[in-house]
Amino acid sequence: MDYAFQSTQHDRAAHRRLNEAWREGDLKVMVLGGEHLATDETGGIRWIPADQAPDGEWLFLGERDGESYAAVVVDRVDDSLHPQSLRMVGPTIAPEDASLAVHAVGLARWHQLNGFCSNCGSPTEVHDAGHVRQCPSCGTHHFPRTDPAVIMLITDGDDRALLGRQKVWPPNRFSTLAGFVEPGESLPDAVRREVMEEVGVEVGEVTYAGSQPWPFPSSLMLGFFGTALSHDIRVDGNEIEEARWFTRAEMTELSKANELLLPPLVSISRWLVNEWHGGEISGKW
Repeated sequence: MDYAFQSTQHDRAAHRRLNEAWREGDLKVMVLGGEHLATDETGGIRWIPADQAPDGEWLFLGERDGESYAAVVVDRVDDSLHPQSLRMVGPTIAPEDASLAVHAVGLARWHQLNGFCSNCGSPTEVHDAGHVRQCPSCGTHHFPRTDPAVIMLITDGDDRALLGRQKVWPPNRFSTLAGFVEPGESLPDAVRREVMEEVGVEVGEVTYAGSQPWPFPSSLMLGFFGTALSHDIRVDGNEIEEARWFTRAEMTELSKANELLLPPLVSISRWLVNEWHGGEISGKW
């Protein structure tokens, strides 16, 4: 089973960003506001010609199959363009469109949060077709940043998986544990620390599974499987309200009865669960 945004499907064509000629000729344009995209009647991305695009900040996304792609960022996508959240349409749109969309949304959210120079505080200007912001006062160049976060499915010797839930989630909603990587920390150590901090379980072997860009607003989710060395759960009561061990049979039965709500299909979290479970699990958030 694949998951949304799993791999890049377009050529980012970075060599074209320094020349405004990328805006000339045929150009397919996506309209987005925040994480919402203009969609067509089928629920896919609505690609419009450049001369029909609304006013906004232009981002060059790259090329695919001989065509050029861009995005225009607006404050809010007009209702007539049927705006849909990328989180919702990510699993259903074509992978090549999802690749362009996650690139665009990630860039747009970075611009939204980085309008001022972190060196001197002056407003910054957009350069390189939306992939750089430069300070006109001190000359500092600012590049898009991604925050690494580990997301992990921990299993034990009794063939059970560990899932937790946050206080703000609806009842019965559980997911894999996750957390941000701290400075000076390796990825396996981040997995072990986060699990210990959140649920008090010691983790031994850690195995990399896959990664997923998550531009809500600026994360890269790094997926792992981990083996528990202890079984007793002690939730921190802050981030995690409850955590439980689940067998495959329990996961299947509880999901079917809507007594366990697993992560949405868009997330690598659900993929980790499905990979371990090895079967079809009904129900979703």
